[in-house]
Amino acid sequence: MNSSNLSMPVLFVGHGSPMYAIEDNEFSQSWRKLGETLPLPKAIICISAHWETRGTQITAMQQPPTIHDFGGFPRELYEVQYSAPGSPELASEIIDSFADAHIHSDQKWGLDHGAWSVIRRMYPQANIPVIQLSLDYHKSPKEHYEFARELTSLRDKGVLIIGSGNIVHNLSKVAWDKADDEEYGHDWAVEANDKIKKLIINNGHKELIDYNLLGKDVQLAVPTPEHFLPLLYTLAIKRESDKLSFFNDKTVMGSLSMTSLLIQ
Repeated sequence: MNSSNLSMPVLFVGHGSPMYAIEDNEFSQSWRKLGETLPLPKAIICISAHWETRGTQITAMQQPPTIHDFGGFPRELYEVQYSAPGSPELASEIIDSFADAHIHSDQKWGLDHGAWSVIRRMYPQANIPVIQLSLDYHKSPKEHYEFARELTSLRDKGVLIIGSGNIVHNLSKVAWDKADDEEYGHDWAVEANDKIKKLIINNGHKELIDYNLLGKDVQLAVPTPEHFLPLLYTLAIKRESDKLSFFNDKTVMGSLSMTSLLIQ
């Protein structure tokens, strides 16, 4: 990679329902606007909630397939293909540069919906290389955070790093009877989302790493770690001089938060 004089921003995106990949709504519109206003990246690395592995892996194929890792949705969604190229060269450079992190090359995964549902809205021409970095399910939140900090230098090489998950993600508590109310959130979900936002604003990274100690509302909001960990990646890469801004800041269907974060 050639170095760039511009340090790229970092994103945490609440990706929500796979249907947002094809629906024209306020969330997908904001993703499109990001693609139009952010500096054009040379490549994108996405840490998605939907790729958990033993050890850390990185996609290293020339043409990553579009993975439809969900069920029960309309045929139109399964027909979506996002044909962005991969970057074996970037994957190899990351593996070599962060040798102590023991990142392994992957030739099978591709792009799951945590990645392509958002990125296809940002860059519909599919002309920017995209690779995914997996979540090692053996790592603790603190280990994920410390590993992510090592990736910060990639920002100075024109790489846009995107964490894709949801701050509040509890599918067992979805309010299906409120599905048409796009702004409905259970009290505990709204309280947890607000609590986590305040910690983000105040750089309370240690408290966020130990999110299980933040009270019952956060325990309900984060019953499993995979949708929360991409937020820790984004925060770990933040520099002291960076500014924060939130977007898509809503809780939907009772127990899903779309709250997203731009660091630049």
